[in-house]
Amino acid sequence: MDSQSQSHGHLVMLPFMAHGHLIPFLALARRIRRHTPFVVTLATTPLNLRYLRSTMSPSDDDSGIRLYELPFCSSEHGLPPDTENTENLPLNQIMPFCHSSVSLAAPVERLISNITAEEGRPPLCVISDVVFGWSVDVARRLGTKSIAFTTGGAYGTMAYVSLWLHLPHRSTDAEEFSVPGFPKRCRFHRSQLHRYIREADTTDEWSKFFQTQLKLSLASDGWLCNSVEEIEPLGFDLLRKYLKLPVWAIGPLVPPQMLKKSSPISPNSTLKSLQKRTGKALGASLEKCLDFLNSHGPNSVLYISFGSQNTIRPSHMMQLAIGLELSGKPFIWVIRPPLGFDIKGEFRAEWLPPGFEDRMTGSKQGLLVRNWAPQLEILSHGSTGAFLSHCGWNSIVESLSQGVPIVGWPMGAEQAYNVKMMVEEMRVCMELTCGFESQIDAEVVKRTIELAMEEEGKGGEMRRRANAAMRQMREAVKEGSDDDKGSNVKAMDEFVRTILGESTRIHCHLPLESIITQKRSVKL
Repeated sequence: MDSQSQSHGHLVMLPFMAHGHLIPFLALARRIRRHTPFVVTLATTPLNLRYLRSTMSPSDDDSGIRLYELPFCSSEHGLPPDTENTENLPLNQIMPFCHSSVSLAAPVERLISNITAEEGRPPLCVISDVVFGWSVDVARRLGTKSIAFTTGGAYGTMAYVSLWLHLPHRSTDAEEFSVPGFPKRCRFHRSQLHRYIREADTTDEWSKFFQTQLKLSLASDGWLCNSVEEIEPLGFDLLRKYLKLPVWAIGPLVPPQMLKKSSPISPNSTLKSLQKRTGKALGASLEKCLDFLNSHGPNSVLYISFGSQNTIRPSHMMQLAIGLELSGKPFIWVIRPPLGFDIKGEFRAEWLPPGFEDRMTGSKQGLLVRNWAPQLEILSHGSTGAFLSHCGWNSIVESLSQGVPIVGWPMGAEQAYNVKMMVEEMRVCMELTCGFESQIDAEVVKRTIELAMEEEGKGGEMRRRANAAMRQMREAVKEGSDDDKGSNVKAMDEFVRTILGESTRIHCHLPLESIITQKRSVKL
């Protein structure tokens, strides 16, 4: 039996099987390890464990994180063999995959029972993804607390939960409509809805999964949110009022060096260390990207990436390329085959204007990176002036942590709601278009890019506000005395106090404040 977990406690973490969820779960596990002496067991399926293991090292942050394998056979659920992650999964298989995740309940119950038998008490809590609502019942049955973790922001999470639980767009023929829990001024538009929620009617498979799992998560003991109170105060206010539960703002979950006031990433970072941190094969070396960025002035380069799971239609790709060339603005574009083709397959020149890549390379206007690029290193470079993004929350947090404003092209999930919040509330973003079904032409691309990259005007104002968000994020993780602590650190303290409730505090041999503070080692 591990004396550390026996003395101080044990936490079990259950991420949804997608890279956009695994990464923040691991980051949260590391933050808990830096903040407390608790042992953390991160449990997921075999192939996802292999991915997590490839990004971990024997560092202090990772030393108290255990990886536990949950057995899972995708073919038993009508899915292709070795389907354990949403990456590269066709849209028509996403929902069968989501439903299959409920089968993890039995092995999770065995895990918690084994920990209880070995340590003489249940884990302090189970931290599970918000779409793993089934874990609430498992935790309650086995005598431990259940905490939901949303890997998105507060506003986007609130919109996602309320829209799925109420389907308010089904009660009106109007293009704009109100959403329960939001003030009247925050009206939503049908174009912001993915077609699966637009067509949902409570009897479809998407509704059955999300309505069931989200309702169960509403019965948890509290929610953790990968965001910062100061950058989206409205979102946190609305989410707390809707849930009627504690919501702890414990973001931004980015590498600690990204929030230091000095240069966040060393230019001497090696390709090997990058691959260890990300678990990805890079489409271009860090040196190649840095050489391109170093050849351009401050805030002059547009970075373009639609995340690890998204691409755009062939017609979109063509118009985006033409618009980029017309704008004359330097860019780095993480490019993949378009919709309808193997996203990991060979890229064909025919998907771009004739001679496009040669012209961009020759003129040094653009760098096309196949499949994946070192995003944090690009965003932290002084030459990066804006980010054309699908607006997944991880990408938003990474961009704003470096003071980089955003041009939004949301694709699915809560991404359109993130854009709505950043445009209307934060004013750090402008939207180029929305979804896969929209129409777009090169002139719109050109005008939008020119506006976003302005030194003054719209672009300059977005950049100033993005820099303000960056400063708020850095303040949020500030260590110090009670009066000087940042909001993130205070939220983590409050979370720890909650899981060390009266029923479990009797097992702790150290004062509460000592437990909270003794593992803090990061000074930002």
